[in-house]
Amino acid sequence: MENRYYQKEIETMPVEEIKRLQSEKLKKQVKHVYENVPYYRNLMDEKGVKPEDIKGIDDLHKLPLLTKADLRDAYPYGLLAKPLDECVRIQSTSGTTGRRVVAFYTQKDVDLWEDCCARAIVAAGGSKKDVCQVAYGYGLFTGGPGLNGGSHKVGCLTLPMSSGNTERQIQFMMDLNATILCCTPSYAAYIGEALKEQGYRPEDIPLKAGIFGAEAWTEEMRKQIEETLGIKAYDIYGLTETSGPGVSFECSEQTGMHINEDHFLAEIIDPDTEEVLPEGSKGELVFTALDKEAFPLLRYRTRDICVLSRKKCSCGRTLIKMAKPMGRSDDMLIIRGVNVFPSQIETVLLKEGYEPNYQIVVDRQNNTDTFDVNVEMTPDKFTDKVSEILAMEKALAGAMKTMLGINPRVHLVAPKSIARSEGKAVRVVDKRNLI
Repeated sequence: MENRYYQKEIETMPVEEIKRLQSEKLKKQVKHVYENVPYYRNLMDEKGVKPEDIKGIDDLHKLPLLTKADLRDAYPYGLLAKPLDECVRIQSTSGTTGRRVVAFYTQKDVDLWEDCCARAIVAAGGSKKDVCQVAYGYGLFTGGPGLNGGSHKVGCLTLPMSSGNTERQIQFMMDLNATILCCTPSYAAYIGEALKEQGYRPEDIPLKAGIFGAEAWTEEMRKQIEETLGIKAYDIYGLTETSGPGVSFECSEQTGMHINEDHFLAEIIDPDTEEVLPEGSKGELVFTALDKEAFPLLRYRTRDICVLSRKKCSCGRTLIKMAKPMGRSDDMLIIRGVNVFPSQIETVLLKEGYEPNYQIVVDRQNNTDTFDVNVEMTPDKFTDKVSEILAMEKALAGAMKTMLGINPRVHLVAPKSIARSEGKAVRVVDKRNLI
């Protein structure tokens, strides 16, 4: 396939020039954050670091790290670096205790984010001649708005479908000859199976490419999606905290995702010692947003474990690559594209009068995540009446959906029936084999 770029000069910029650009942007961004974000200024002062100490990217390690706990503590406006009347958008994801992560955007922030998504679409072969079907969720979730904006930037005819309503997805896909599908990999697989059941063969489907992210997926799943839909499937990565999808994207080589280094500065650290590790080391991915105006996080710990590589790429891009995340340095699960923390389950159980004795069981059936929560009944709630148990399960499932934004199947089980290791209940059983 012909190598195509949305912003060729940046995407193929010599590495030394990229680093010079990053150094200049970093100096300005540190000054911007120090002067406008008291929360982060206090962290810098505690560490004895001033903006003038940061002369370039080689000084990045001197800055304090930020975590999701900081975002929770600073909610909602504590990390805002621009007046609210200069902000035009928020996007949001769930937090660990029900407090949501709220990210703010100026118009420039939105434009740069959409440029990043446009690069991903063009890398997947997209142009203004394409019809781009966006089946990520819209609203507070970043997937739909990000790829929708990127599709507009490229000039594609954009189908803003959002997720769900598979019959309508298929009708528009076939009637309007959609050529690029953007959604979670599990939903792409589901659409593929639905098309197959309706008698469509891969050669009948107008799609040529798919851009799939927001959840972990294996190479086996990629091959299955590609065969079922008759497409090439590309990975995309992002975080609400840094903007959304488009922080990095896959090219035709499909050996990792190019990070948009003119906007995002990446590091790998040892998650325990916080020491910066050399290129090629496996560790926790840390991002600094170099251009974000409203919500400019410096040295944000993603908790994703991966490897960075500058190995020459056949697509011609010089942007550093990150491997698919190989796990987490915390206990977060990504289920159907939604961030789920065991601590959120505990919060609901305690609020509803249960003990925090539970087990989350995640599996993948027909390429769709299943999400079950087994909860031990307390002696005072114990009953052998099926109707009462069903009513309690339904009420708990509703409370968990309110907290998580995703519907679990709740099963109330007898006291002390969940397996324990060293006295503690085994909290998470993930059977998806995602690595």
